[in-house]
Amino acid sequence: MSFFAVFRDNQVGFAPGPPHPSATKQQRCYNPCQFIFRLSMNILYEEDGSFKVGSIMADNTSSLQIESLSGKRSKIKAANVMLHFSQPAMAEFLPQAEMLAEDIEAEFLWECCPPEEFNFEEIASEYFGHKPSSLEAAATLIRLHSAPIYFHRKGKGRYRAAPADVLKAALAGAEKKRQALALQSRFAEQLSHFELPPGFSEHLEQILYKPDRNTIEVKALEAACEATHLSAAHLLHRCGAIVSEHDYHLQKFLFENFPKGTGFPPVELSAWDELPLGAKDAFSIDDASTTEIDDAFSVEKLPSNNWRIGVHIAAPALGILRDSDADKIASSRLSTVYMPGSKITMLPDSVVQAFTLSADRITPALSMYIDVEPESLAIIRYESRIERVHIAANLRHDTLEPLFNEETLAAGKLDYPYAEQLTLLWQLAQKMEAARGKNDNNTQVDYNFHIETGELSAGHATDRVIITTRRRGSPIDKVVSELMILVNCEWGRNLAEHGFPGIYRTQQGGKVKMSTVAAPHQGLGVAQYMWSSSPLRRYVDMVNQRQIIAMLRNEPAPYPKNDTALYATLRDFDTMYTIYNEFQRNMERYWCLRWLMQEHKEKVEAVVLRENLVKMSEIPLVFRAPSLPEQLPQGTRVELAVMSIDLLDLSLQSRYIATLSDEASEAAPENTPDEEPAC
Repeated sequence: MSFFAVFRDNQVGFAPGPPHPSATKQQRCYNPCQFIFRLSMNILYEEDGSFKVGSIMADNTSSLQIESLSGKRSKIKAANVMLHFSQPAMAEFLPQAEMLAEDIEAEFLWECCPPEEFNFEEIASEYFGHKPSSLEAAATLIRLHSAPIYFHRKGKGRYRAAPADVLKAALAGAEKKRQALALQSRFAEQLSHFELPPGFSEHLEQILYKPDRNTIEVKALEAACEATHLSAAHLLHRCGAIVSEHDYHLQKFLFENFPKGTGFPPVELSAWDELPLGAKDAFSIDDASTTEIDDAFSVEKLPSNNWRIGVHIAAPALGILRDSDADKIASSRLSTVYMPGSKITMLPDSVVQAFTLSADRITPALSMYIDVEPESLAIIRYESRIERVHIAANLRHDTLEPLFNEETLAAGKLDYPYAEQLTLLWQLAQKMEAARGKNDNNTQVDYNFHIETGELSAGHATDRVIITTRRRGSPIDKVVSELMILVNCEWGRNLAEHGFPGIYRTQQGGKVKMSTVAAPHQGLGVAQYMWSSSPLRRYVDMVNQRQIIAMLRNEPAPYPKNDTALYATLRDFDTMYTIYNEFQRNMERYWCLRWLMQEHKEKVEAVVLRENLVKMSEIPLVFRAPSLPEQLPQGTRVELAVMSIDLLDLSLQSRYIATLSDEASEAAPENTPDEEPAC
């Protein structure tokens, strides 16, 4: 029996008899057992929020096997099919539907919609005025889908026209967004041409230091940075928004750590009892710029012929009680912030002036008196007191150094104020250093920065920086540091013996940490060590001073054992002290780079620290020199050419010229916090 193809109602089947003359070769070859199938084998379906076309290879009721235009076969859910079509060809269907959809006005289509939900084919009939073709239905679907402001989707192929008030608000929002994008594009264009758009200066700190990527300004800046291949800071500098590289770094630090500014609210000090008068001729030793003078010394000859040496520490803890307004200020700042040419004090100036040990004043002090034998300088006894002290003089490093040094001591020159007292203190300091198991061969150098402020000229700062050196093992340094180590160790021991907790610095196994328990500090060679000698500049010292004062008065500890406030102070201080030190190093690095520019340095000498890390010989500038020959020994001196300096990135690009020494010299060690003087 033969079969022939039968076409009826858009379907094809097979019937007995010869094939129909118009049947294709494929239709002539169908097996008679095959089911009737649709002549329309093409579908429009939705996938991942977009419309696609494909031809049906197999219909499994709930799913379809289809073939895409590229020939890729895949399986889709039957529920995702939006419509079937036979004309136009599959490759032309979507482009023609999208072109037709562009001619459909969303607003007019919205006006044609009923208030209730509708199917896209229903509204297509309403819009075109007749039963839509597959192409017209598809165009209507695409237009509905592309205008979510006008039409809210409610299901497969079903939509609902947005209410008038909702549509009005949505259109207003869309217009606002369009204007914002236009403004963003205009800003990006201006920035790309190094023009600062209006309004940028008002939000400069936020844009630079805490950019919100949802704002027009930041989006425009990011686009301009991508176009110009510059960082945000460099681009804004080219636009003139960043006038001073120094202020760029300073304001970043202030923005992150002093969001409310560096000023102080008015504070009142608590009253303290009248104190007995102690030393009458004390003197301090500080840098010329120091205003928070924490420590002073006195020397007295006793009737027994012994010497009584007094170490006097400013006592702000007498007037700043725990949880007072002044205490809250100090506990929030935790330390004075230092930078070349300036500082941000921990305490208000009125508080500093009330307790600083400035000359020609009688001020409250926490004193430790040390009785020593006249010949051996052996320590006989210690005594701590809370008293008033008369400060006779403030000796400054710059004027004292030429008079009190190794050469003048060796020559026995004593023709300057306090020469005999200083000589005695130096001799005692040497004894104490030896007792700690240390030697006097400290070659480490400290650097002092002096900034001569100038005016802005042609957009450039004219400040000058002077960088000087001071060896740590000098007599001035040794006297101050050894006496501070002594009182910090002794008061730490006293607190531990009386069961008073404190905040200690410990070092074991090379690791330095802070603790509320007395423990050895191997680096200093002492059984315990606390910070208590700088209460005007460090909050930890003030906390410890409160404990010491209570101990001497036989009062309960302001911070008892397991006090959470003590642990919080330890944690917060450790964090902020690290941040402050990092800021100080960055600002010193800035001024080192400024010094190179100021001195017009084209070539510099440096010492290899490790691999390609070097330190300049003249100033404390450490940087990478990638062009160095490989495997140069530590301490090798090299000559480098200065290629470029970037004050925003704080970077220096150099080029290797020559090795100046074949044999490695001793490289300057990198500073660690506990190598610093204890003062």
